[in-house]
Amino acid sequence: MSETKASFSIFTKDNYKWMLIGIVIIAAGMLLMSGGASNKDPNVFDKSAVYSTTRITIAPILILAGLVIEIFAIFRKPKSLNTKGE
Repeated sequence: MSETKASFSIFTKDNYKWMLIGIVIIAAGMLLMSGGASNKDPNVFDKSAVYSTTRITIAPILILAGLVIEIFAIFRKPKSLNTKGE
């Protein structure tokens, strides 16, 4: 009397691929926002390094794009879900 239950996964391999792409883009945006060694001397304020275009504009756009990709990956339906010529 053993019953086997078929496990059903909401996400497919394609969903996980898109999620990984989104995570990589978000991580790239975070790395660009951190900037690295912008101030060699902590006593000197380098305005051009802190307010650079990369930190202020490009990095937040990448992070938002990654979040949009994550939402797309979550809501994306598989192409072939019980469609047998219907």
